[in-house]
Amino acid sequence: MEAADYEVLSVREQLFHERVRECIISTLLFATLYILCHIALTHFKKPAEFTTVLPHPGPETSLTAGAPEPVDDEDATVNKIALELCTFTLAVALGAVLLLPFSIISNEVLLSLPRNYYIQWLNGSLIHGLWNLVFLFSNLSLIFLMPFAYFFTESEGFAGSRKGVLGRVYETVVMLMLLTLLVLGMVWVASAIVDNNKASRESLYDFWEYYLPYLYSCISFLGVLLLLVCTPLGLARMFSVTGKLLVKPRLLEDLEEQLYCSAFEEAALTRRICNPTSCWLPLDMELLHRQVLTLQTQRVLLEKRRKASAWQRNLGYPLAMLCLLVLTGLAVLIVAIHILELLIDEAAMPRGMQGASLGQVSFSKLGSFGAVIQVVLIFYLMVSSVVGFYSSPLFRGLRPRWHDTAMTQIIGNCVCLLVLSSALPVFSRTLGLTRFDLLGDFGRFNWLGNFYIVFLYNAAFTGLTTLCLVKTFTAAVRAELIRAFGLDRLPLPVSGFPRASRKTQHQ
Repeated sequence: MEAADYEVLSVREQLFHERVRECIISTLLFATLYILCHIALTHFKKPAEFTTVLPHPGPETSLTAGAPEPVDDEDATVNKIALELCTFTLAVALGAVLLLPFSIISNEVLLSLPRNYYIQWLNGSLIHGLWNLVFLFSNLSLIFLMPFAYFFTESEGFAGSRKGVLGRVYETVVMLMLLTLLVLGMVWVASAIVDNNKASRESLYDFWEYYLPYLYSCISFLGVLLLLVCTPLGLARMFSVTGKLLVKPRLLEDLEEQLYCSAFEEAALTRRICNPTSCWLPLDMELLHRQVLTLQTQRVLLEKRRKASAWQRNLGYPLAMLCLLVLTGLAVLIVAIHILELLIDEAAMPRGMQGASLGQVSFSKLGSFGAVIQVVLIFYLMVSSVVGFYSSPLFRGLRPRWHDTAMTQIIGNCVCLLVLSSALPVFSRTLGLTRFDLLGDFGRFNWLGNFYIVFLYNAAFTGLTTLCLVKTFTAAVRAELIRAFGLDRLPLPVSGFPRASRKTQHQ
């Protein structure tokens, strides 16, 4: 065998080992995300839907109030299968969130340590493969797995067929096929209307190369529009959410007065429960018990906040508010600068990177420090978008509850989170939060090359975020100052504090 043949064999062996190493790394990363998502969904699911509760036979069998409804073994099996599909989808969503920050950090690591032996596994081929896998699994979850999970939980089997999980699988597959035909037909018609070209219509017959990417492009565009609405709302809500979690300075709230009022109301309700005959009005005892439990929980939280240290009271809350304000203002400033770049330079348009040329140049003008800022902003905007999503009146009902979330509600949450997270790389690149170009099929979206769509999107984000921030922040500061000086207890009506009615004043 000649030296050239040995060289070819060594190159092939090296490529084989690189592919095996990339598969192992990708599998380990996904397995870690899958375990974390399974733990999270386990804490939110409703236990009664996954436990078989069979009543004793006999006419005297009855369910007591508040006991879980009997769940057939077949229904419990179906719910467990659907939960695994939801866990897979949520793991893909979490991977989509980490995709762009992981790529930015990897690029900076390769720039800082180009010849380090211990990071040879971190290369452009691995990053490019992760982008392709996330794109593929996102398509698979949105188009097949989540509709299958929903129809599977709602199916009962065809009439006259044998009862069991297999009969429900048959019905689910038929429903999924009908839904697939309906969606594919709608996408074909939409493509014919938008781009009335024979070549584009014929390309839709290529299912894997054009049809699924085109359908995912439409879904991603809806996700980017949803982020445009939810992110400004979430940025405004972050101040109030952080204020509830942290201990405010004594200037902004009087904990002693709140504790006194809570103890007084709890004592009054307890006296009503102990002496129900003292009141001539009929009392709802169940409602009174719930109110007492709520007041007791509130009093425990107030006690913990009163015992907080002076550093937590006087330094934690101002620093958190300042960090939120700086991050929000920095995001708006970067987007405003990107708008000017769009008007001057065509290279500022979001585009796809054909080759994974990582470790050659930094994608931030500030180097590693700028890359860290980009990663922090991306995570901050994603958290804000989730907060805004669950705070909006349209999706407030999807908010999961601890150990009390139905299976269909879990499926809806996983679908919405996957749509938001898979649109995050496109959202970040469209707003100019990073110069890291989109890898894989994420850069093939047709609307990314439209200057008017990108420009109007940036302008709308800047305007909505500034409006929500100014309105919410000024209203919150005004309300806190009014509470601090005790103006809310005046008989005069103050903006943000409606005047108490006569009935409340007499009570």
